[in-house]
Amino acid sequence: MDRIRIVGGNELHGVIPISGAKNAALPLMIASLLTDDTLTLENVPHLADVEQLIRILGNHGADISVNGRRERQGESYARTVHFTSRNIVSTTAPYELVSKMRASFWVIGPLLTREGKARVSLPGGCAIGTRPVDLFIEGLAALGANIEIDGGYVNATAPAGGLIGARYVFPKVSVGATHVLMMAATLANGTTVLGNAAREPEVVDLAKCLNAMGAKISGQGTSTVTIEGVRSLSGARHRVLPDRIETGTYAMAVAMAGGDVILEDTEASLLDTALEAIRRAGAQISETNSGIRIVRNGAGIKPVDIVTDPFPGFPTDLQAQFMGLMTRSSGVSHITETIFENRFMHVQELARLGAKISLSGQTAKVEGVSRLKGAPVMATDLRASVSLVIAGLAAEGETMVSRVYHLDRGFERLEEKLTRCGAHVERVSD
Repeated sequence: MDRIRIVGGNELHGVIPISGAKNAALPLMIASLLTDDTLTLENVPHLADVEQLIRILGNHGADISVNGRRERQGESYARTVHFTSRNIVSTTAPYELVSKMRASFWVIGPLLTREGKARVSLPGGCAIGTRPVDLFIEGLAALGANIEIDGGYVNATAPAGGLIGARYVFPKVSVGATHVLMMAATLANGTTVLGNAAREPEVVDLAKCLNAMGAKISGQGTSTVTIEGVRSLSGARHRVLPDRIETGTYAMAVAMAGGDVILEDTEASLLDTALEAIRRAGAQISETNSGIRIVRNGAGIKPVDIVTDPFPGFPTDLQAQFMGLMTRSSGVSHITETIFENRFMHVQELARLGAKISLSGQTAKVEGVSRLKGAPVMATDLRASVSLVIAGLAAEGETMVSRVYHLDRGFERLEEKLTRCGAHVERVSD
């Protein structure tokens, strides 16, 4: 099993290319089930979750091809992938596939609206919280679906004439449920209005792609999204937007280690709140023609309080990384997690490096320390794993991060990107 070895103390200088967003690529890939034409996606990252979803879509009958030509972006590669779901051979998403990646549950929307039925396994638990699918089920039922849960599977059928447009207000903001209902409503009869919808850039990106396929969606990026159902969708070509979580992660890495780095092929507007928190911590951030420049030379790290919130608030997917940064601040910071109830599992691992963190309900109190010391640590989930890498960049001596298969789910060639900027980071295979 692979591990990541980090020897701290080096500043970062250079250019880091930002990959396509995993959280955008997954729903875009699933949207290919809505049409029998080819959907071509550019800038698709090479990640474990993407590869798993390719296998899942193949199970439903999608024909998938990747261009042999690899488009170079520094030491990373942005792939162009073609998805053709001309013949849906199965409307069942089995447990052995869905259990490996929660986002695969989202196939329920396209399968139900296109084929009139879907049998999808419940995804089960999750390391960072229960993340129930009740909003998906309630929303699809509002569109006229008949839904039964039996033997760990959600069995959904549409009325004889197809799903019916309706108004549905989410009890709480859910990115995944917004993706699913937006896709399901594209082929429904009539108009669907989604209230309290997620406003994340990934939702906007999906709507942009669906509209290119012939859907009629408006209001994306606001809390009210309107979808006018159409009879069918066509193929399209769409470029996956830059990964704002990867952007924020590397920005925090530079703020932690010090240095001067250009984050290439990304957009500051995707994460204004997070970048402002990094500025307050002492880094200088400016936009360039090719992306974002992050500089921290000499100045110490200042304590900053944050509260995670749905977009445009501070992203929960950057909470662990920011906590890693705050471990070296010059004072006390407070980090409050409002999205997931169990997303502080990285605290004990950061403590192994010398961090001083205490928990009280949803809030972590981080007392900055003057030095961290390298130690063996274990990743508990995707974002926690990279928070340990960030801490390791500033720790004295060697930090060895195990269970990095979590990291491989969402960060493309992380060790190569950091090494090119002067970090001592390498992958070690047992």
